Amino acid sequence: MHGDIGPFDRFAPLYDLLMPRARASTLRAGLACADREVERALDVGGGPGRAIRRLALPERVVLDAAPGMTRRARTHGLDAVLGDASQLPVRSGSVDAVLVVDALHHMGPVDDVLSEAARVLAPGGVLVVREFDPGTLRGRGLVAAEHLVGFDSVFYRPAALAERLQRAGLAPRTVESGVGYTVAGVAENGEAK
Repeated sequence: MHGDIGPFDRFAPLYDLLMPRARASTLRAGLACADREVERALDVGGGPGRAIRRLALPERVVLDAAPGMTRRARTHGLDAVLGDASQLPVRSGSVDAVLVVDALHHMGPVDDVLSEAARVLAPGGVLVVREFDPGTLRGRGLVAAEHLVGFDSVFYRPAALAERLQRAGLAPRTVESGVGYTVAGVAENGEAK
């Protein structure tokens, strides 16, 4: 999360009040790309669990770099771990799905984050990434606003993100297009790199 951890730590108590709810239908469509049943999911950069709370899964864990966010996730009854998205404290091949919702642009280096997500996925597991397209008018406005407030955000166009997922050993599928887009990456041939 670049230098964005401090602001998110301070923003944690208000996050649920100010941020819109994640769309469960989009998340479920991403999870449906998995070549296995999804029971264990890890919400990376998940803050207070805004996305994973929308999904009825047997095992849901939030990982965030901001201590305030992990505390908030626990108040929602979620398991939460303080950690770095580019060095996940999770065993290889141990989760069915990894979610990164509206957060990848705060993480870096992004190729390390994607490789780590691929590493922890079980055979046939899926990485679901929801992001904002900087090539759209509203997307450019969001990029400008994030930089104006001092975030180190780096945004990717959908095709560029799909290419990075493929380099990480995942077969990309576009689930949703638009200002907010969703790309899923499935572990190729049942195995992540």
